[in-house]
Amino acid sequence: MSDQALSSILMTVGWSAGLSAGVEFSGGADPILPTPFRIGETSAAAVGAVGLAVSALWELRTGQRQSVAVDARRATASLRSSRYMRLDGARVPGERAPVSGVYPTADGRWSYLHCNFVNHRDAALGVLGVEEDRAAVTKAVAKWRGLELEEAIIAAKGAGGMVRSMAEWAEHPQSAAVATLPLIEIDRIGDSPPEPLPEGARPLSGVRALDLTRVLAGPSCARTLAEHGADVLRITGAHLPSHPGQEMDTGHGKLSAQLDLREAADRETLLGLVRDADVFSQGYRPGTLAERGLSPEDLAALRPGLVYVSLSAFGRVGPWAGRRGFDTVIQTVSGITDRQGELFPGEAPGPQFYPVSAIDYLTGYLMAFGTMVALHRRATEGGSWLVRASLAQTGRWLVNRGQVAESALAGVPEDFSGDEVERWSTTSETPLGSLRHLAPVVELSETAARWERPTVPLGHHEAAWPARGA
Repeated sequence: MSDQALSSILMTVGWSAGLSAGVEFSGGADPILPTPFRIGETSAAAVGAVGLAVSALWELRTGQRQSVAVDARRATASLRSSRYMRLDGARVPGERAPVSGVYPTADGRWSYLHCNFVNHRDAALGVLGVEEDRAAVTKAVAKWRGLELEEAIIAAKGAGGMVRSMAEWAEHPQSAAVATLPLIEIDRIGDSPPEPLPEGARPLSGVRALDLTRVLAGPSCARTLAEHGADVLRITGAHLPSHPGQEMDTGHGKLSAQLDLREAADRETLLGLVRDADVFSQGYRPGTLAERGLSPEDLAALRPGLVYVSLSAFGRVGPWAGRRGFDTVIQTVSGITDRQGELFPGEAPGPQFYPVSAIDYLTGYLMAFGTMVALHRRATEGGSWLVRASLAQTGRWLVNRGQVAESALAGVPEDFSGDEVERWSTTSETPLGSLRHLAPVVELSETAARWERPTVPLGHHEAAWPARGA
């Protein structure tokens, strides 16, 4: 089934479905973890797509393609890679806020509050008029109707949503809007001569990528580019909330610097970096960066030949196009948590999240695939390119792959064996200590995927490019 899922990815960008035969899949089939959704099939397919794109770029350099192999179990583990990190032997703790979660409402519905960032937590608590106490939040939510609370929290610049069934989501205007979009969009937005790949011994050697994304999907895209040789410079702001564990998980292979784009001098520094970049990846809500002169068209004019990667929560069309969202929010509003809760109830009644961050990491792999396809087009056709993806588009693709039969879900293990995790892991010596973590998933015959730089704390480096090939 992974080959069929891979074919659906390839056809989205105009590649032949037959190329899927170039990926050797192993590791069995879904269910791999306790969920009816085909997370094994789709993760293996997304990683396989990355492998094929890497192989295509390698062929541009050398005239030779390489074989690609993906283990579906290993790919599935990568959808919750932070779970398997060990820093100096100790597990790296997660960062879910105490009041994040799903609560019953006055009209018999359920409402999800995303409070893992302090600004979103404060927005939700402000709407509810309570302190950060789960019992108080439960009591306050119980006074609201589900849809009214959803809209109030969004209006307060928070994040969350009312739990819907899949049937309800299918009737929603935003679902209809997302259905008009392909899984990934790659559009030419400017003219420039063909630009060969920079010299180097790896598929993405010399390619410079600016990573202005946050949380998991966008940072995972840039991490994937780094594992094939790209110089990735992570840009964030000291004033922006962050989670150390997530940054540690997605920071492999990257340089990290801090800029405040509210300041004119720091914006100029960023523009200077763009002039020498090949990829600009951002995950702000649609239109946000245009206000600062950082739209795709602005930057393509500044740096002809740029590949601009844009991530959003709900896509670029529809009434929710400008709405904040995360993997858990997409699960909530699209019926995934409703269905997961039916088949795998928790200790308390109500909807449940699937056991990985599938939409996040799948979107990251798909963004990386689209970026490499655009780099290939730049090298052969020329032009500046815009790559667009959204969590909602990925969620739709995941759901449309169908569900595992309920009869096959009994007794599915909740985790991988210790031997498997150990076999899939590597160790990096970081400024924070010795970090044991999952290695890249894709297996390539000629250019082994690896990170040449360890993950570092935010702002560890200057906002400057290293010499190409350094």
